[in-house]
Amino acid sequence: MIQTDGLSKFYGPFAAVRDVTFSVPRQQVCGFLGPNGAGKSTTMKLLTGFIAPTEGSVKIAGHDMETERIKGSAYIGYLPENGPLYEEMTPKGALKYLGRARGLSSSQRSNRMEFVAEKCDLGEVWNKPISKLSRGFRQRVGMAQALLHDPDVLILDEPTSGLDPNQLVGIRQLIKELGETKTVLLSTHILQEVEILCERVVLIDKGKIVFDGPREKMGSREAMENEFHQLTKFTTA
Repeated sequence: MIQTDGLSKFYGPFAAVRDVTFSVPRQQVCGFLGPNGAGKSTTMKLLTGFIAPTEGSVKIAGHDMETERIKGSAYIGYLPENGPLYEEMTPKGALKYLGRARGLSSSQRSNRMEFVAEKCDLGEVWNKPISKLSRGFRQRVGMAQALLHDPDVLILDEPTSGLDPNQLVGIRQLIKELGETKTVLLSTHILQEVEILCERVVLIDKGKIVFDGPREKMGSREAMENEFHQLTKFTTA
């Protein structure tokens, strides 16, 4: 469902990502793990077609994101890190607008809005301006918009950022449930997130992939930290 081949992005002489190659099948939650500045968010933007690669290719559900971007984007639900929201709107209004932009019918919008409102626990802020919401609630609105059109592929950049402990449990459970039927690529710098949610890990540092395999092969958190020294200066909770 996600396939990259030799993906690179250069800004002048600086390589944000270099020769990134991996694939993620359906029904897998894959952790895209690395320290801050490793190239995670750049890779996410390349996968979604938000920015174009300097070299290499991306395919989503078999669609080349350079030549078939609109078709490929229809399969993607994207939660960017600190993603922009329509702050003057309420969650209800924003999701209604986004549902129309996605081409959902009135009945589809109604059903999906009800679903994401419940799953993302937005009931108490449903009719409040987004500008007045806490960071945690704003993050949940972002998750709701990513899920709204029931995409097959979810690309989530730091999805638990800013959540309180109770919200954290709910979003993690939701990601686990989604991984039973969908492809989920989860970017994080938090080791615990990978241990709880992911069956596979792609580890990136300085724009290059340095590990790709089952989570179990990375060993314990302590062993991983000892093995990767500078690489694993991650948050642990």
